[in-house]
Amino acid sequence: MAYDFDLADRIRECIVHLSNIEEKEMMGGLAFMYNDKMCVGVIGEELMARIDPDDFESAIEKTGCRPMDFTGKPMKGWIMVDYEGMKRNADLEYWISLAVKYNSKAKSSKKK
Repeated sequence: MAYDFDLADRIRECIVHLSNIEEKEMMGGLAFMYNDKMCVGVIGEELMARIDPDDFESAIEKTGCRPMDFTGKPMKGWIMVDYEGMKRNADLEYWISLAVKYNSKAKSSKKK
């Protein structure tokens, strides 16, 4: 399994009320695009989220959260949350709400 299908379903339940959501398989996982910008996703068994860089330091102090680091250099504003940080639905909803809140301020990737 490239990514946790159950976690993907949990995310879908949290964002069902949002319009303009698109799912894209990428990086061996699943990304949820909101307003054409990457918002949250699933990599393996972890939640990936794009949050406000101003919230980054306080976020990574929370249980189960760490900086996203694919290249050896952490990406500020991008976090990974493991099972311990989102085992309750309220915890998962918290992380998703941070990402959704930041989405309106986030820059879009340039289309090729």
